[in-house]
Amino acid sequence: MESVAERSSSQALLQAARATPASVLLALDAQGRVLGIAGSLGLRLGRSANGQALPLADFVSANCAALLQGAPEQWGQGCLDLDFICDDGRPLHTRGWLTATRDGWLLQALDIGDLIRHQESGDLRRQALLHAGQAAEHLRLASAAMLPQVTGELLEALALRWRVPCMALALHMPGGQGWQVYAQYRGHGAPGLWQEGQRLGQELADLHGRAPQRWSWSQLSQHPRLFALLGDGPAYLVPFVELSGISGWLFCAPFEPDPHAALGDSEWQHICAQLAGPLLARLRELTQRHEGGRLEALQGLLGAGWWEYLPASREVLLAPALARAWQADDQGRLALEGWLQQVHAADRDEFRARLRAAELNGQGFTQCLRLCLPGTQESAIWHRVQAQVQGTATQPRIFGFLLDISDIKAQEASAAAAHARLRNLIGSAPAVIYVLRYEDGALVPEFCSESLGPMLGWSLAELQQGGLAERVHPDDHEEFFARTRSLLREGQISCRYRLRDRQGNYHWLLDEVRLLRNELGQPQEAVGIWLDVTEATQAAERVRESEERYRILVEDSPAMICRYTPDLVLRFANRPLADYLECRPEELAGASLGAWLSDEQRQTFQERLIGLTPEQPVSTAEICLHLPGREHAWWIWADRGVFDEHGRLLEVQAVGRDNTEVRKAQQQLYQGAKMATLGEMATGLAHEMNQPLNVMRMAVANVLKRLASDEVQVDYLRDKLLRIEAQVQRAARIVDHMRVFGRRSDVEQQLFDPRQAVEGALSLLSEGLRGKGVDVRLALGEQAFAVRGFADQLEQVLINLMVNARDAMLGKKEAEPDFAPAILVGLEPRGAWVELRVEDNGGGIDPRLLEKIFEPFFTTKPVGKGTGLGLSVSYGIVQQMGGRLSAENGSEGACFRIALPLFTGASAQDDELADGPDAAVSPELTG
Repeated sequence: MESVAERSSSQALLQAARATPASVLLALDAQGRVLGIAGSLGLRLGRSANGQALPLADFVSANCAALLQGAPEQWGQGCLDLDFICDDGRPLHTRGWLTATRDGWLLQALDIGDLIRHQESGDLRRQALLHAGQAAEHLRLASAAMLPQVTGELLEALALRWRVPCMALALHMPGGQGWQVYAQYRGHGAPGLWQEGQRLGQELADLHGRAPQRWSWSQLSQHPRLFALLGDGPAYLVPFVELSGISGWLFCAPFEPDPHAALGDSEWQHICAQLAGPLLARLRELTQRHEGGRLEALQGLLGAGWWEYLPASREVLLAPALARAWQADDQGRLALEGWLQQVHAADRDEFRARLRAAELNGQGFTQCLRLCLPGTQESAIWHRVQAQVQGTATQPRIFGFLLDISDIKAQEASAAAAHARLRNLIGSAPAVIYVLRYEDGALVPEFCSESLGPMLGWSLAELQQGGLAERVHPDDHEEFFARTRSLLREGQISCRYRLRDRQGNYHWLLDEVRLLRNELGQPQEAVGIWLDVTEATQAAERVRESEERYRILVEDSPAMICRYTPDLVLRFANRPLADYLECRPEELAGASLGAWLSDEQRQTFQERLIGLTPEQPVSTAEICLHLPGREHAWWIWADRGVFDEHGRLLEVQAVGRDNTEVRKAQQQLYQGAKMATLGEMATGLAHEMNQPLNVMRMAVANVLKRLASDEVQVDYLRDKLLRIEAQVQRAARIVDHMRVFGRRSDVEQQLFDPRQAVEGALSLLSEGLRGKGVDVRLALGEQAFAVRGFADQLEQVLINLMVNARDAMLGKKEAEPDFAPAILVGLEPRGAWVELRVEDNGGGIDPRLLEKIFEPFFTTKPVGKGTGLGLSVSYGIVQQMGGRLSAENGSEGACFRIALPLFTGASAQDDELADGPDAAVSPELTG
C-alpha cells in the first residue's frame, strides 16, 4: 500500500509538473531522498524512484553531489545549480529551487544548458575577433618583404587554434595577375593541397558569387576543378567581399565546422576580412607605387607626361620629366606665356584660343602642334596635346597629357607620298583595279581606277547605283553569281565572263579578286582587277575552229597523237598510236587509255590531269604501258587540257613518243653507277664483314680453349653460341642488303618511307665513315612519310652525296689535322613535300661551280678518282621521282636538298604540285 506521505508527494509533483511542463520536478522526503520524478526533461534521466527512495546525489555529477550533504534545509536557501546525468551519459545543466511541502520537499529545476553554451560561444567569438584584429594590425605594420611570411604565420596560428589541417588564403592579386594562393599552411601529416604562388583560374569560376558553405565529397565530385583544388574531403570556403565583388577566399580543408560550434559564418567572414583586407590594401599600395615609378620612367623615356594649367596664377604645372626638359622651377611650375612662346607661331593662336575656351566653357580639346625646347636651335617637334576640364565653373581644373608624335607625323608624310605614287600607278595601269566593300552579305563597288572609263566607258558612280549584273552577258550570269559565292567561301577567285560597255559591245574580262578579312575573320572588302582578254579569247576560238584543218597533219605525224576525255576514254587516235598498240584507229575510239596502264599508273595519270588549269594547261610525264605479250613500254607523254569558258576541263590533247630504248639505257646507267658505288665501298664493306667474323673467331677460340681444359659449362656454351648466331645474322643482313641494292630496280615506282633509303645507305657506309673518322648525325624526326619512287635508287643518291661529302672533308682534314669531319642527314616536311638534307662541314663548293656540278662528266676530283656521273645520275633519279635535287653552301659546308612530293592518295597536290618543289622547299639551312 502506498503511504500517505508518498501519495501527497505524488499529488504535489503532478500539480507542479502541470504548472511548469519544460522542467525537471523531483519529490523529496525530509532526508532528501527522491520519491518521484516528473516533467518533460525528467525522461532524459533514464531512471525513476518507483517503489524506492534513492538519494538525490545518485542522480547528479560527482561535483554536485558534494553540495547535497545533510537534510534539504541545509542545502542553502538560494538557487541550486545541479548537473544531472542523463541515460546517454551526457550532463543536463539545470538551475533549481527547493520548496517545502507538507510532508517533504519539491525540487523544481530548469534546463540552463543553452545559457552556458551561449556564454562559452560568446567568449570564443570575442577571442576569435580579438585574434583577427591583432592579425590585421600585424599585416599593417609588417614590411613589404615580410608580408608573405607574416601571413603564413597568421594562417598557422589560426589553423592550430581551430584545428584546421590545411588552410590557404587565395587573393585576386592587383595589377592583372589574377587569382593565386598567396599563403598556405599544412599541418603535420595533412595532404599538400596548395602551394604559395599557385595560379588559380577556372577553378574559382564555380565559387564566384557563392556564400561560405560546407562542401561534401559528393558535392566536390560534381565540380572537377574544385575536387582537384580542395581534395576529396569536406571543405569550408570563406569569401572576402568588397564593393567590386569577391576578391579573396579562405580555404579550409579537409575541415567541416561543427554547426553547434562558437564560430559561425559571420565570424569566419570577419576573420577572412581581417586577413585579406589589410593584405590587399598593402599589396595595392605596393602595386600603385611600382606603377607610379614605371609611369614616371615611361614618361621620361618618351619625353612626354602630364600637365596642368592653373588659371589663378597663370602658370603651368608639368610632370617631372617635362619640367626638366622645359626648365621649370623646382616645383615643376612654368609661366603660361613662357610656354606659349615655345609653341610654333602657326599653332600658337589656336592653342591659346582652345586653352581660353577650356577655361571659360569647360571644353576639353585635342590638338597637334609643334614645340621647341628652350635653348635649342633644332626644328620644332610635333606633339599631341590633350586636355580635359573638371571642377566647377568658378574653379575649373584644366589638365591633360603631352605626347611626342614626331615619328607618327614623319610616317604620315611618308605614307601620303607613297599614296600619291600608288594613285598615279593605279591610274596609269592598263587593267581596271577595283575595291568592293562587304555590306550585309553583298559586295558593293567602292573604288575603281581611272582606266575603267577608257576600257568600258562606265563611271564609278554608275556602278555604285547598281545594275552590274545587268551588264553581264546573259550566258555568263551563272559564272558571275558563282564568282561571289566562291569568293566569300574560298577568299580568292579567278574567272572569265563578258561585260557590256557603254556602246553595247561585250568584252571578255579576266576577273581576279581576293577577299580581305579583319582580325576576327569577318569579310571586310575585296580587291581585284579586270583585264580585257577579248582578243586572246577570240584567238582561242579561232584555233578551235581550225582544228579540223590540222587533222591531216596529225594523221601524217610520226608522233603518237590522241584526244581523250578526263576519264581516259579515247575520242581520237592517229595511226602511229594505233600501230603501236596493234589496233586499227577506229577500234581505239571509245576505248579506255587506262586499259594499258597499271592501277598505280592510272591513278598517277589521273592525278596529273586534275592539276591542269586554264592558266597551266600543259603537263609532261613519262608513263609506262603494259602491252600484252611484250615488254613494258615507256613513253614521253605531253598533255594539253582544253577548257570551256567556265574553266572546266573538256578534253585532253596528247602527244607521245617512244622512250623505251632510252629508258633501258638509263636503267643500265643507273645499274652501272650502283655497281660502281658498291666497288668504291668494297673496302668498307669488307671491314664491315670482318667485324662479325672476328667476333665469331674469338668465340670459337674461347670455346675450344675451355674444351681443351675440360671446363666447359652449358651456360657458357649457350652464351657463345648465341653470340655467334647474332654475328651470323648481322653478316647475313649485310649480304642481303648488298644483294637487294645491287639488283635492278622495279619496273614501276612503289610507295616507301624515305627513312628506308637513309637506313640502307648507312648500313653500307656507316662502318667505312666511322673508320675514316667521319661523324654521322641524323635528324629524321618521328613522323612517318610516304613518297612514290624507287627506294634503292634514292639510297644510291644518298650514298653518292655522302661519299662526295666524305671525300671533300678528308681532303680538308689532310690540310687541317685538327678538323673534325661531320655529316648531317635531316628529314622534315615542307607543306606537300618532304625534304631530305645532306650537309657537311667541308668548307662548301666554289660558287662558280654550283651551276655545273649536275652536268654529266663534270668532276673536281683528280683523274682516275671520279667519273663525273654520280651527281648527274642522282639528279636524273630524283627528277624521275617527281622531285628536285639542289645544292647550296651553308655556314660550314655544302648542303644538298632532295625535295620529293608526299603521297596524298587519290587527291591531287593542287597548288604546291603546280608550283614545283622550289615553292615548298625553304632555302633555310639548319645546323
